[in-house]
Amino acid sequence: MSKKAIIVFLKNPVLGKVKTRLAKTLGDTEALSIYQKLANHTISEVKKTKVDAFYYYSENVDNIFNHPAKSSVKVQVPGDLGLRMMKAFEGLFQKGYQQLIIIGSDCPGISSDLLNDAFKHLSIVDVVIGPARDGGYYLLGMNELHPNLFQNKKWSTPSVFDDTLKDIRALSLNYAQLETLNDIDTEQDLILSGFG
Repeated sequence: MSKKAIIVFLKNPVLGKVKTRLAKTLGDTEALSIYQKLANHTISEVKKTKVDAFYYYSENVDNIFNHPAKSSVKVQVPGDLGLRMMKAFEGLFQKGYQQLIIIGSDCPGISSDLLNDAFKHLSIVDVVIGPARDGGYYLLGMNELHPNLFQNKKWSTPSVFDDTLKDIRALSLNYAQLETLNDIDTEQDLILSGFG
């Protein structure tokens, strides 16, 4: 049985610092409330998988909300998103994990079934990826560290998924692609998702 874990990237729930694009139309307070609901949903689904989980916060781990019992809570390293994700993978592979999946906290479509399916894919392929409608991805999983997947990307742009897929193919890795889901960044995303 492979030793597996889920990495969850979260932002500290600070008024005015989360869901800033959403806040432009809904205000900081409502944006923070929606962020907390999304994070709570994500944590709840992760806990249902019964897989080890590590929660990486953006700044610190003081006064965090809904801290899951018996979970490992860490702080993301400084740097761009690619470096922060790569270091999270690297650290857990060094601890002996053999299958790792990373997700964020702004995708209402994340479910325990989807996470379990991603691990099933990793038993037969090298990489699993879940594309987001905005051109990024909401999930990335692998059986060993592939640093190229985290380098030379314009993060938070519509090219991230395609650029990552190019790297996966360039490395001749077998991969599985999950269903496309919607991240919530704007009020339109919120309306389309029906979340909240």
